[in-house]
Amino acid sequence: MIQNRALHRFAALTGAATILLIFVGGLVTSTGSGLAVPDWPTTYGRFMFAFPLSDMVGGIFYEHGHRLVASLVGLLTLTLAVWLWRTEQRRWVRRLGWVALAVVIGQGLLGGITVLYLLPTPISVFHATLAQTFFLMVILLVYATSGEFFGATGEPAPTFGDSQGIRRWITVSVGLIYVQLVLGAIMRHTGSGLAFLDFPLSGGYLVPTFEASLLEAVNGQRMALELSVVTQGQLLINFAHRLGALAVSVAVVGTVTKTWRLAGFHPGLKRQSAALLAVLVLQIALGAGTVLSGRQALVTSGHVVTGAVLLGLGFLYALRVYHFYPPKPEPVSRPALGRLRAGLDGNL
Repeated sequence: MIQNRALHRFAALTGAATILLIFVGGLVTSTGSGLAVPDWPTTYGRFMFAFPLSDMVGGIFYEHGHRLVASLVGLLTLTLAVWLWRTEQRRWVRRLGWVALAVVIGQGLLGGITVLYLLPTPISVFHATLAQTFFLMVILLVYATSGEFFGATGEPAPTFGDSQGIRRWITVSVGLIYVQLVLGAIMRHTGSGLAFLDFPLSGGYLVPTFEASLLEAVNGQRMALELSVVTQGQLLINFAHRLGALAVSVAVVGTVTKTWRLAGFHPGLKRQSAALLAVLVLQIALGAGTVLSGRQALVTSGHVVTGAVLLGLGFLYALRVYHFYPPKPEPVSRPALGRLRAGLDGNL
């Protein structure tokens, strides 16, 4: 098979548009504009693409802009799926293109449901989670059409040191990042982002007790800032997200450390692991900024999209690790080998 560079670039363009969509979606939530346009699929009774740009003011700018970017991503995904169907020889890649198209259509329907049913929390969280899942599908298509993927010889790649260990670390890292993004979506859509107004402490404690005295203290701070009263459930959600950030940090640092300790490890992967660590540091800084700025819209949306970038980098890193250092086949036990030889002898 020969790489189709134009197809690869188009898949990468779809991925870039998806990142933009996640950022714009974060702005909709951060600015409280989810119901700025109360109807769907129309916009104030008009065909969505016929809505005048001059009327895109206030929250309408964010919500209608989100719909326009989502439509662009849908069109790109449709084009990508058809392109793969017509030119791609690998059946699993063609199927993945159609699955990605089905997911982006479902994502659009979920977005409409969130508006028509006045932002129900479970649907809103699922909508945010599905966006991350779709992003991973696009990244897989980008890598599957890359020159690096087609450069494989089909022979097992040489292993250096404990390559199995690095596969474990990156797999755990990607899993934890995904779970953390789900927790972040729950936190945003339950209004728990400012349950604690300090950072890195939580209500003045390293580990909060969640007792009534703590609740009263936090409530007092929030009322002084003219914010809504926080519930114990919101405190738990917020603190779970903070614990998730700690778990992700440990896993990513472990991945980077393991990578750089492996003698002869692929230099490109070392550079990518450094990028993964840099994005993690940026994400932590944006998380702190989200709290200390009182959920300023751009900072909060930057935190959302950087989380997606961190997930994407981790997933791409995992794909590359498994590509260059595939798992070793399990050794055949002596009894099983004996039975195999006996069977072969009996058939000769």
